[in-house]
Amino acid sequence: MWLKSFVVASLLQVGVISAAHAAGPFGSVNVGNWIGGAFSNDQTGGFSHCAATTPYANGVILVVSQNAAGTWSLAFASPGYRFNKGENAAIDVTFDGQEQARLYATAYQSNMLTAIMPLNVVRTFQKASLMVATAGRAVLNFDLTSTGPVIAALANCVSKVKADGLDKAGDFTKGAAKPAATAEKQASPPAGSKVARARSGTGFVVSAGGHVVTNNHVINGCVGDIRGKLTGEAAMVLRVVSTDANNDLALLQAPSTTAFKDFARIRDRSFHSGDSVVAIGFPYHGLLSSDFTVTTGIVSSLSGMRNDTRFLQISAPVQPGNSGGPLFDTTGQIVGVVTGKIPGLRIAAATGDIPENINFAIKTGALRDFLDNSVVPYQTAEPKGELKTTDIAGNARAYTMLISCNATEQADAKR
Repeated sequence: MWLKSFVVASLLQVGVISAAHAAGPFGSVNVGNWIGGAFSNDQTGGFSHCAATTPYANGVILVVSQNAAGTWSLAFASPGYRFNKGENAAIDVTFDGQEQARLYATAYQSNMLTAIMPLNVVRTFQKASLMVATAGRAVLNFDLTSTGPVIAALANCVSKVKADGLDKAGDFTKGAAKPAATAEKQASPPAGSKVARARSGTGFVVSAGGHVVTNNHVINGCVGDIRGKLTGEAAMVLRVVSTDANNDLALLQAPSTTAFKDFARIRDRSFHSGDSVVAIGFPYHGLLSSDFTVTTGIVSSLSGMRNDTRFLQISAPVQPGNSGGPLFDTTGQIVGVVTGKIPGLRIAAATGDIPENINFAIKTGALRDFLDNSVVPYQTAEPKGELKTTDIAGNARAYTMLISCNATEQADAKR
C-alpha cells in the first residue's frame, strides 16, 4: 500500500514546477506496468499535465510527464531520497548502450529529481529498450518496456484534455497514435542503405550473470541482432548494455537462461614490459578455422600509439576478427582486451618500411573502470602458478565468444 501511495504522490508532483499542487488522475493511462492519467492544478483548477509512472526493483520510480505547454519531463523518485528542495543534479543517460544525453534535474520535492527532456531525448527514450542513468557514483539500469505506447498515450492525453476538458477524460491509450519509435523499429532500411556482409569479432564473459566484453568498434553500426557463440554451442542473441567509444569498449548481456561453466578473471597485479602474453580470438571467421586461434608474444611496451597509456603494445600476432578478444598472462588471468594492429600499409607509405608484430590491447585499468561504471560483478585474481598455453586456451573455451552481426556498408567503411 505504501508503494501505491508513493506512486500516486509522484504522479501529482511531477508536472515541472507548477504541478507541485495537483489533483487527479482524471481518465487513465494503462500501458504495461505504466499507470497514470491527467492532472489539474489545485490552485487554478485548470489542466496541469499528463503523467505515467512505473516502479523498479532498484527502488526507483520513473515518472514521465507532458505538461499543458507541451514540455516533457522525466523524474526519478524514491522514498529513500533526501534532497534539499531546489537542489540541482546532472544525470547522464545512455540508451541501449549507444545514444547519450545529459539531463539537468532539480529537486522540487525532497524525494524526487525532475528533469526536462528535450524532444530528441524523448524520441530516443520512446524507442529504447534499456536506459542507464548515472549521477555521481550512482549507476542505475531501467528496462524501458512499453515506453513507445506510453509516450503516445501521454501525448494523446494532453491533446484530448486541451480539446475536450478534464470532465471528458477517459482511457487515453485508446485512439493514441501508433508510436513512431515502433514504426522505426519495424521499418525496412531506407532506400540507398545496404546491409553488407556479416561482421565478426571476439568477446569474453566476465561475470556469472553473462556479461560479455568486446570492442565498441565490433558492434558499432550493427543492424539487427548481435550474436555470441561459444565454440561447439548454439549462437545466442546478446543485448547491448553500455559502450565507451573513447576507450573502444562495449558490454553485452547474454540471455538470463544461458548458463556459463566459467568466466574470465582480471589480473589484480601490475604487469611489465617483456612479460609473456597469450591472445585468443576468431580472426578471418569464415575463411580460417571455425574454432578460435591462439597466438603468443610479449608485452613490447606499456603504452600505445603516441605514448597512450591506456594501451599495451604486444607482439602476439592479431588479425581482423581478434578485436575484443581476451589477452592473458601466463597464469590465465586477463591483462587486456585486444583492440587492433598498427596500420601497416599507411606506415609503410610514410616510412618505406613495413612494421611487424606491432599490435595493441586495452589495459585492465580502463576495462575495470568501464565495468565499475556499468555495475558488473566481475572478479579479479592474483597471478599464481604458470600454465601451459594449451591449458590457458582450454580454460578460455568456456567463455570466449565469436561476436557477429550484420552491418551497414557505411559503418564498415568507418572501421
